[in-house]
Amino acid sequence: MILDRLENWTNYPLGQAWKTVFHYLSSLAADTPPGEYPLQGEDIFARVMDYATKEPEAAVLEAHRQYVDVQTVLRGAEGMEWFPVQGLSVATSYDGGRDVEFYRRPAPGPARVHVAPGLFVVLFPQDAHMFALIAGDAPAEIRKVVVKVRIDLLKAG
Repeated sequence: MILDRLENWTNYPLGQAWKTVFHYLSSLAADTPPGEYPLQGEDIFARVMDYATKEPEAAVLEAHRQYVDVQTVLRGAEGMEWFPVQGLSVATSYDGGRDVEFYRRPAPGPARVHVAPGLFVVLFPQDAHMFALIAGDAPAEIRKVVVKVRIDLLKAG
């Protein structure tokens, strides 16, 4: 998992796909409409969505195998818990068509972050994550973007 400020994205030399993701993210505003946005066919695409944050008991713990998630919040803030996939108990087996596997949350995550505008999170296949968690004292509506990048497109160097 990477957690950083958006302006620091160039500190991670992960190739042209990485640049494509962050040029797109820099073009977004808090009023970007929800929807799916193709950036490079099925290789790189974005989903802008609205939802209410919730308690961990109502959230899901998931990981992906084919895509890396690059996530940021456009409006509001959400909590996110991180878990290493290794050692987690599978709740719902991997669905290749949706590229998702769900896990049982064993306890509060070994890492919890609050994601707000100006920050980004990158989640690799080894990073199980529980998103949409309450970041303050009560549920709140947020607008978020998740950019999905096919893992083999990210290359160091």
